[in-house]
Amino acid sequence: MNIAKMIDHTLLKADATEAQIRKLCAEAKEYGFASVCVNSCYAALASKELEGSDVKTCCVVGFPLGAMQTQAKAFEAAQAVKDGAQEIDMVIQIGALKDGRDDAVQEDIAAVVEAAKPAIVKVIIETCLLTEEEKVRACTLAEKAGAAFVKTSTGFSTGGATAEDVALMRRTVGDRMQVKAAGGIHTREEALAMIEAGADRLGASSGVAIVSAQ
Repeated sequence: MNIAKMIDHTLLKADATEAQIRKLCAEAKEYGFASVCVNSCYAALASKELEGSDVKTCCVVGFPLGAMQTQAKAFEAAQAVKDGAQEIDMVIQIGALKDGRDDAVQEDIAAVVEAAKPAIVKVIIETCLLTEEEKVRACTLAEKAGAAFVKTSTGFSTGGATAEDVALMRRTVGDRMQVKAAGGIHTREEALAMIEAGADRLGASSGVAIVSAQ
């Protein structure tokens, strides 16, 4: 198994600099990661740095809270794709999900899916803030809205990915969608546990350490 090809090499900190983004891209090319995952202001820079390689540019949208207008998320997604992003990781309207406003959640995701074309969309449901029932609903709504992936976490809330959540998400979406585990994955052992639970992709800022470990 080539774990590197399953990793989105990630740097989403507020104080990330251009030099750090260039280093991230260089590491992604060197180790053969699936993508680099950056904030949308760095979409153009990452895309330029990765030109000619197999590494994709992934951008987060509505990050990290998901609590902005749908139109703002859709605009951010469209602009990121215009700047070179091939994958979009968006955060759902978590409060709307908890309110039971499922139509609003689905419409929010669908608007980003449409705006991001031809890029694929991964939907961050922020599992640490949800009940099991809410996690299942979130995955179902993401599927109905046409997203390609469901993703556990932003890594910026109260908790990250767990193998239990990954397994639940996999059971919910079956083979109809892919599952991304992100948040708190620092070691090869943790990465393998997520893959064993059903993850197709891993979001990690520790990608180099994960693939370098024997």
